[in-house]
Amino acid sequence: MPRQDFRWKPRPALAGAPVHLHSWLSDPASLTARLVARSAHFAVRVLGEFRTLPCFDERGVVGLPATRPAWVREVLLFADGEPVVFAHSILAPRDLAGAWQMAQGIGSQPLGAALFADPDIERGPLHVARLTASHSLHRRAAAAVGSKLPPLWGRRSRFCRFGRPLLVTEVFLPGIADLAP
Repeated sequence: MPRQDFRWKPRPALAGAPVHLHSWLSDPASLTARLVARSAHFAVRVLGEFRTLPCFDERGVVGLPATRPAWVREVLLFADGEPVVFAHSILAPRDLAGAWQMAQGIGSQPLGAALFADPDIERGPLHVARLTASHSLHRRAAAAVGSKLPPLWGRRSRFCRFGRPLLVTEVFLPGIADLAP
């Protein structure tokens, strides 16, 4: 996999993101709240909650060794029936019984709403990357929508609750261009 496909940078302009995506990629507020405000109907489709090895560029962020599986939740976020975001969240499985127990079993409720409602949760800085078909998150997003996709832009940040990390990555799908910035 070419290195530039997974170099997460602190600002959209540094990552080379198109200007029309800058506000989506850099807004530190709740993406869920922003999507709700810009659509008549917002929905979450849970694609799965499972244990698997984290992507190579995620391991260090959540402190898992290469051979240890992570707990993963993947969803599609819809605005007015159009998929606009593929979201991928990971954490250490042991934290499901501790700091992040609220992440398990929330069903089709958006994780973002819970993250921004809890004063014990601290969010780290956003990082942005261009994801091509060689990146596993791009491939997972394409599989989720059932079609071939152009290179996509994603953002991620680490949330901490009681010192335990949760990494949330949001990959913007082409339909995001139809929403007001």
